[in-house]
Amino acid sequence: MSKNKDFFATRSTSWWMVALAMIGSCFSGVTFVSVPGMVASAGFGYLQMCLGFFLGYLVIAFVLTPLYFKLGVVSIYQYLEQRFGLSSYKTGAWFFFISKMLGASVRFFLLCATLQLLLFEGLGVPFWVTVVVAVFLIWLYTFRGGVKSVIWVDMVKTLCMLVTVVLCLVLIGREVGVFDKSMARVFWFDDVNHPQFFFKQLLGGLFTVIATTGLDQDMMQRTLACKNVKDSQKNLVVSSVLQIVAIAMFLILGVYLYQFAALHGIEARGDALFPEVACSSFLPPIVGVLFIIGLIAAGFPAGGSALTALTTSFTVDILGGLKRADPDRLRKWVHIGMAVLMALCIVLFSVLNSTSTIDAVYRLASYTYGPLLGLFCFGILSKKAVRDRWVPLVCVLAPALCLVLDLNSQAWFGGYHFSYELLLLNAGFTALGLLLLRKK
Repeated sequence: MSKNKDFFATRSTSWWMVALAMIGSCFSGVTFVSVPGMVASAGFGYLQMCLGFFLGYLVIAFVLTPLYFKLGVVSIYQYLEQRFGLSSYKTGAWFFFISKMLGASVRFFLLCATLQLLLFEGLGVPFWVTVVVAVFLIWLYTFRGGVKSVIWVDMVKTLCMLVTVVLCLVLIGREVGVFDKSMARVFWFDDVNHPQFFFKQLLGGLFTVIATTGLDQDMMQRTLACKNVKDSQKNLVVSSVLQIVAIAMFLILGVYLYQFAALHGIEARGDALFPEVACSSFLPPIVGVLFIIGLIAAGFPAGGSALTALTTSFTVDILGGLKRADPDRLRKWVHIGMAVLMALCIVLFSVLNSTSTIDAVYRLASYTYGPLLGLFCFGILSKKAVRDRWVPLVCVLAPALCLVLDLNSQAWFGGYHFSYELLLLNAGFTALGLLLLRKK
């Protein structure tokens, strides 16, 4: 049992270590590649969403974290069983499992695809071999220590990633010279139908971070590894500020990359921009080396932490592993199974040719994390009991209804285009369904 306790949550880690680690866990290969690439289409509009992130971290720190520590849970979805019943608990666990597996696979796919393009394709290595080796590496470094090893690796790789971005800023900025302010627009107030409209981004950021961090076993395992509630709160506030600073650096780098590409006739855009510029013959080879180091530093911690969280949730929530006679053996087998499933999902993405962007990741989260947000909000903000056996039906119908509205929004609502506020609508439908299921 002691091995599982170390794997799942230590309650003994310094808050500043967790704060540094959370930067690496929040940033993946998608962030490293897509955020600089989105500057051409959205400017610095992503910072509007980051303001929402900060507000969301405050809610997590001062509302959710004290609740989790008070309940003393290993998996945060155990709260749903205590509040509603077994069906709600299993529903929350399954929605997390689907959300995390798909989201982590999309993120890790971009890392593997970029490494394949830059390193292994020229050596004749098949893509599936690259995927298997990469997933095996993240399985290996999480096998023994679980959350404990993930935090240490995340902290080291966060520092590597930040050093890489700073050095790329200096080297590429020196080549470009003057910073192009025309690409640095932050606020969008003029068109409510535009996806970058300020309040869409702010509310989207607020509820996205509550759902994908506060209601995500992956992220909350780190926070629950802190010694006490106050340390966890310090970790969340400090890490949220550091994340905004780091994202601003990525956006500034994006402007320099587009300026450099224009100067040298490089036509790459979006996700292809950073790899193309960094590895071009117009820059010293050290820039390409730094890019690969930074990409690995950004991508591997996210994959490792996702694998750990998937193992924890599937073992504890879905299989009831803590009640088994040999939970440590069960957890090890589940850990292997999660690694195999993640590798299969990544290969499937490559077959479908689904290149990932940060926008696609957040829109996916709007559908899969919406029911979780609705369940937790209803449970915390009301005292009503519900008919537990019907909860899975509500949690399936809510995102299905959102999909119908999203596909027809421009025709039905005068050109209105849903952005990340779809998550809030999804949660609202879930909460409304739970209200209809309330017991008298």
